[in-house]
Amino acid sequence: MTAVCLWALCGVGGFVFYTYLGYPLLLMILAAVRRRHSPVAPLTEWPRISIVLPAYNEEAVIRDTLENLLRLDYPADRRQILVVSDASTDRTDAIVGEYASRGVELLRLPHRRGKTGAENAALPVLRGEIIVNTDASVHVERGALKALIAHFADPTVGVASNRNVSVARAPQHPNYAESWYVGYEMWVRDLESRVAGIVGAAGCLYAVRAPIHMRLLPESLSRDFAAGLVARELGWRAVSVREAVCYVPRISSLRREYRRKVRTMTRGMETLYRERQLLNPVRYGLFSWTLASHKVCRWVIPHLGIVALGALACLAWIAPWARWALGFAGFAALCAVVAWFWPEGRRLPKVVAVPAYLVMGNLAPLHASLRVARGEGAPTWEPTRREAAQPAVVA
Repeated sequence: MTAVCLWALCGVGGFVFYTYLGYPLLLMILAAVRRRHSPVAPLTEWPRISIVLPAYNEEAVIRDTLENLLRLDYPADRRQILVVSDASTDRTDAIVGEYASRGVELLRLPHRRGKTGAENAALPVLRGEIIVNTDASVHVERGALKALIAHFADPTVGVASNRNVSVARAPQHPNYAESWYVGYEMWVRDLESRVAGIVGAAGCLYAVRAPIHMRLLPESLSRDFAAGLVARELGWRAVSVREAVCYVPRISSLRREYRRKVRTMTRGMETLYRERQLLNPVRYGLFSWTLASHKVCRWVIPHLGIVALGALACLAWIAPWARWALGFAGFAALCAVVAWFWPEGRRLPKVVAVPAYLVMGNLAPLHASLRVARGEGAPTWEPTRREAAQPAVVA
């Protein structure tokens, strides 16, 4: 029995190592040995674009968001800005209406349809060759839009995604560890861009060729994730653009961050199931490997964690190090409980915030997989309410 438990721990540990370190290291090796793409001539003129902004009850931030979009460096006569109000019940529509003279269009839905439903409703009125999707809660750097669009000079590129930078008003933030994860995620996406392309776009800001975007998607799916999958299915690749910086405020509550992750992962799992043919390495080669390694492996790890905890419990009777490991797991679980009930807006010590984030980040895929298995799907879209979207503290 002891040998079985040790082999189980080694297997789980090896799987975790591969997913978070081995996979990026293999990407680095492949990026170094693969032939680079030939230089591509720059765009001779900026294409027409449509910027789509789904919104539901965003009166607190919508004015700043529109001012930010209007200040972006891109020819105004080549740009359409469309706000899709998902049956907002506050002053969102009225505020957007104030910007009609500056070229901002409003499409109001009579009933709630969720983010993907709102994006579906916008399809008939989009005029751009490139569709840019963004959120109301983020702050886009002035040159980010041109940085994204410039990549479409390469005819192999179908999707260009931004680089997220996690920010907060205070360095000792309850969701402190999110900045580490975002930085790691952007690093992996950069490597994937040099090998087979990223598997999904960052939902805060990304650009898509119209033939990829102009597809009705089931409203339970995630369009930003689906964009990279559909692009590959149609013969294009998706890339991450380091120069296209988008500041994303961290959520000031780990409880709300957990719920956001569950919603996002539920939609992601349903999206991948719909496009599961892309996991066929015979047909899609390296992309299938990156898709499985980046998404599937991360979702599997929490399930294997249950096996690891069981093995540690068996070994704790004879091995002091196993008792220490179980003790740390118990401490991390206690931190997650404390963080769950921690008053929003108050500083949470890092010694609690980091273990709590790790626990919640691994519980979220378990919760999401249970929702999918029960056929519940993701809850109706509720935009994530964040702090002010300014590059205040990047840490």
